[in-house]
Amino acid sequence: MAEAGVSTFEEYQDRLEVTPDEVTHLFNTILINVTSFFRDPAAWEYVSAEVLPAILQAVPEPEPVRVWSAACATGEEAYTVAMVFAELIGDEAFKRRVKIYATDVDEDALARARQAAYAPDAFDGVPEGLASKYFDRTPTGLTFRSDLRRSVIFGRNDLVQDAPISRIDLLVSRNALMYFTPETQSRILRHFSFALKDSGFLFLGKSEMLITHADLFTPVDLRRRVFQKART
Repeated sequence: MAEAGVSTFEEYQDRLEVTPDEVTHLFNTILINVTSFFRDPAAWEYVSAEVLPAILQAVPEPEPVRVWSAACATGEEAYTVAMVFAELIGDEAFKRRVKIYATDVDEDALARARQAAYAPDAFDGVPEGLASKYFDRTPTGLTFRSDLRRSVIFGRNDLVQDAPISRIDLLVSRNALMYFTPETQSRILRHFSFALKDSGFLFLGKSEMLITHADLFTPVDLRRRVFQKART
């Protein structure tokens, strides 16, 4: 309201009703885009060592491996997935086989994610050697390699309202559920369950446990917050 130059709720409601751009500005202001490369390194090490090989065993050549980075914010998590897959199977196999669908509701964050440009201090948590291997240096920072970037597809998706992406082998959604009510969490988790293949994995953030959703997911490694779709 202060940024819009209004002093009462009623006046701001009027502004929202007649100015669509103000709705977008409000929405983007209240969304929480906290993310980073390789957030919780031990969890990523487990995913790289245990989960990705299991996925590749379940998805034989030449079938594609499909990843959904849900609530991807400015893209660091999606590009982290790209790096760990490329490290495991090599650049050419990654470009040939892996598709990463990265979604968010924040159009401004998605625009930044598509640019794939990050300041040098964003790489503090990136394992040694990976930044120089997967990013090109620019005058203002580093940009994810364009040849690999073609495998990372960004688009808008509202986890509550929109249909989920389907036939997913790995669904990464880290510390997004915590901002929703239990009822809304249940709805999103049903979408996630629908999205995953029977052999697919769900990788959540360390604040999320899924203790009450055993009908949808079974734990693979609770400490690292890795789950699989429950067998029906």
